[in-house]
Amino acid sequence: MLSFIIIAGCAQEKNNNAKDKKTASKEELILAVGNEPETGFDPALGWGQYGSPLFQSTLLTRDNKLKITNDLATGYEVSGDGKIWTVKLRDDVLFSDGKPLTAEDVQFTFETALTSGSVLDLNILESVKVTDPTTVEFHLKHANSTFIHSLLTLGIIPSQSYGDNYAENPIGSGPYKLVQWDKGQQIIIEMNPDYYGKKPFFKKITFLFLNEDAAYAAAKAGQVDMAYIPASFSKNQITGMRLEAIQSVDNRGIMFPYVAAGEKTKDGRALGNDVTADIAIRKAINIATDRQALVEGILEGRGTPGYSAADGLPWGNDETKIKDNDLNGAKEILANANWKDENGDGLLEKGALTAEFDLLYPASDVTRQSLAIAVADMVKPLGIKINVEGKSWDDIESLMHSSAVIMGWGSHDPLEIYNLFSGKMAGVEYYNSGYYSNEKVDEYLENALLSRTEEEAIEYWKKAQWDGTTGFSSLGDVPWAWLVNIDHLYVVNEKLDIGEQRIQPHSHGWPITDNLVDWKWNEK
Repeated sequence: MLSFIIIAGCAQEKNNNAKDKKTASKEELILAVGNEPETGFDPALGWGQYGSPLFQSTLLTRDNKLKITNDLATGYEVSGDGKIWTVKLRDDVLFSDGKPLTAEDVQFTFETALTSGSVLDLNILESVKVTDPTTVEFHLKHANSTFIHSLLTLGIIPSQSYGDNYAENPIGSGPYKLVQWDKGQQIIIEMNPDYYGKKPFFKKITFLFLNEDAAYAAAKAGQVDMAYIPASFSKNQITGMRLEAIQSVDNRGIMFPYVAAGEKTKDGRALGNDVTADIAIRKAINIATDRQALVEGILEGRGTPGYSAADGLPWGNDETKIKDNDLNGAKEILANANWKDENGDGLLEKGALTAEFDLLYPASDVTRQSLAIAVADMVKPLGIKINVEGKSWDDIESLMHSSAVIMGWGSHDPLEIYNLFSGKMAGVEYYNSGYYSNEKVDEYLENALLSRTEEEAIEYWKKAQWDGTTGFSSLGDVPWAWLVNIDHLYVVNEKLDIGEQRIQPHSHGWPITDNLVDWKWNEK
């Protein structure tokens, strides 16, 4: 609590008693909605990938229905072979230093991001060419429908003003500009008077960098207008504030080692698990799990049952939602696969195998721990024993190819589906760590990537999940048991209108700020 008092006090002092001022003018806000970005506010280093870049603009954007619309661009075209994307730009955009934004800045941004070594993956990009001040061509190595995600998320930086300290002093063409950054404590932003789009209602906003406990304490004390909170606080009412539960695709699920034990990865780690390699075990766990009970009991009702990596997104396949909490069905699946309790100890056996395996979770994550323990309890009546263990991420990384792991994903980029389920991604970072592979699924995934547009690719993304015969969903190969999607919870001043919210991605960044220009203050 002491850290909150110091930080909030600092924020108020630096804002000259901002709380009193905002009460009078209603043109200023104080928010505690996320962590301080480790690499600053440089889009070339990843800033803005999970929320609005605020200080910069993007070529395209998504509306609240996740449909693609123009931002800096006035339109774009994709060549017949899908390798050349031509983007036309507005001619009335200024950076916050007064310089015009042109195609050269777009070229510079993408070329800088390509070589930044950050979380951005632009390896598909062969070259960027400027054909006139408002036209830029992106030449790809081959067709790739998910390239559009880069046009949606990469904020444009100024070629003339970019330097080593840009991440701390960003210049952009977004609705706000950064005016003060007290590292470890707060940033203060102000409305960009030269912004070409809708003018924001709030002229000044302070973001406090507080942990969840301190953010909640700040809300209770009336020190902030909005705070991001965990589910455990969601039933506690705060006078003058309301709870906003925003749907997300911020999912949690069990990644199963898909292949049998015996091999090793290229770097010598154990690969495979004989128990989880049996599809009957994976299917039984999937249909025996009571997802609604997980939502109610662990998330305090603030979430939804999870059935895929893309629930509620345009490329999600609604056919893959299964009937769960079906113990009898699970027992039948196991019996048909010759899993039996041979010695009466309550555990199933199949030959020399016992239905027992480890399920790992990051030791610092209470929600994942609770999910792991709950699922272990739910499947215990089946005769399956799950040994739940908390580990550091370093330990998990060394064990995740041979042990099941509670993981979390969720993105507005369908490339995540490819990364999680393509055989080519087996063993790459944390993605397909279970080494799942299906030739037909890989075919669908490659066709999705090679499509010219996102619209054309959606059919293939859906078929990869389930085509009526095979797929990576719970109706098919079941390399995962998806469990829940976590609502993102905020306590909000009852007079603050945050507009229509879109389904949010995994909780990196500040996704709540996507529609910040739509926020307003209602006195009534």
